[in-house]
This record gives sequence, structure tokens and C-alpha cells, in this order.
Amino acid sequence: MSLVRIMGILNITPDSFYDGGQYFDKNRAIGRAYRIRDEGADLIDIGGESSRPGSRPITADEEIDRVCPVIESIAPDIGIPISVDTSKAPVARAALAAGASIVNDISGLTLDAEMAAVAAGHGAGVVLMHMQGRPQTMQQDPRYGNLIMEIYEFLEHAAQRAVQAGIGHDRIIVDPGIGFGKTLEDNYRIINNLRQFRKLGFPVLVGLSRKSLVGKLYDRESDRLPATIALNAVSILNGADIIRVHDVKEHRLALAGLEMLQRVS
Repeated sequence: MSLVRIMGILNITPDSFYDGGQYFDKNRAIGRAYRIRDEGADLIDIGGESSRPGSRPITADEEIDRVCPVIESIAPDIGIPISVDTSKAPVARAALAAGASIVNDISGLTLDAEMAAVAAGHGAGVVLMHMQGRPQTMQQDPRYGNLIMEIYEFLEHAAQRAVQAGIGHDRIIVDPGIGFGKTLEDNYRIINNLRQFRKLGFPVLVGLSRKSLVGKLYDRESDRLPATIALNAVSILNGADIIRVHDVKEHRLALAGLEMLQRVS
């Protein structure tokens, strides 16, 4: 059994920072979902609204129209858990009814007061992520007094809200939110301190795939994949339990050696 889980990313958007527009067509999105599964993903994260810095918000109805037909199509036989990447309770409710079983909320249950109750009512798992500000403004001079402590306390409070709403302790995952209201140095500091977040008592998810913390170091888009794999490997060695990636096959191949190192340590 794999010691690290891979969450494959499927963006059904026209404007996501890496693959926006590639899978905006329903049939292409469905095909991509099965390829993500076949390449070795342990779960799939489906999003209908871009959360890149400065992205344009869309309505809940728009988001539902993008993600739910795909979830309904793949849920009966994809064979791996489906996560919906949303911070809107109506979208989560519709996606869970369509066959998703996890809500990946970039706001850590803070942007929609009904989100925790919706997840609890469906017996869903939740990914609680830290974000400073909102996607439209989060990269406008982010600042912290104590980066790791502030993220830790935010995630601790988010988990408490989840438990109080009736979400089982074993259904909670935490994500320190690399790239969401963080400077370049902040992102690397988070990677170096991932074990601190393990103290919360929940699996730790890291989502750094092809983000600016990689892109700012390289001139070409094609150079982001090797750096992403390297940083995910370091993240795993530093305590990450789940990595959220665009390139599932390449990460599955790269993880074989890492998992052997973990088994014999």
C-alpha cells in the first residue's frame, strides 16, 4: 500500500493558471478524469472556479453547471474518491449529491457559513486550507507576524469548527495553503516546517504543483515539472501525507524510490 496519497487535479475552468481551458468541455473532462485514475491517483479533485491570484469570481450556478455533470458521469465507476474544490455550500451540496465524497475548501470553512453543515450532513470528508485574504487580493503584499504559528492556529480553529459541526475527526485533512496569500519565501518556509502541522493530528495535504514558487525560479513552463516533483519529494520527507498534482503519472513513478526510503528508515 502506498504511504503517500496522490490527489489528481481536474480543473473544469477556462482560466486556471496551468490547465485552464484544456478540460472545459464535458467529454474532455470526463476522459481526463479516467486518465488521472489510470495514471495512479488515489483520489481526484474537481474544480469549476479558478482560485489563481486575481481570478474572476463566478456564481454558484455556474460552478455547479461545470462540475456536477462530470461528477455524475464518473461517480458510478471511477473507483476512487471524488473531491470537489469549492468554497460555496450550494456547490458542495450539489456535488456531494452527484457523487463526490470530499469537499476541498480553500477558505477552511470561512467563506460560507453553511459549508460545515453541508459537509457534515452528507458524511463528507473535508480539506481545510489556509488562505490569507481572498483569491482576488491574496497576493497583494501578504504579511505575517509568525507565519507557521498563524497558519497552525487557523487550521486548528478550522478543524474545531468542522468537528463541532459534526464532521468526524477521521474525515479531516489540513492544507497550509502554499501559494494562497504567501510570499515566495513563505512558501518555502512552509515546506521546511510541514511537520509542525502534523501535530494537529490530521493528514497534511500539500498543493504546490506548478505554482509560482516553482515558476519564479525558471524561465520556461516546461521546467516546472521537474522542480514540482523535487519539491513534492521534499514535502513528503518533511511530513506531507497527500500531494495534490497535475502530473499524476510522473509523480507516481518518482514516488517509488521515496516510499522505499520510508519503509526501510
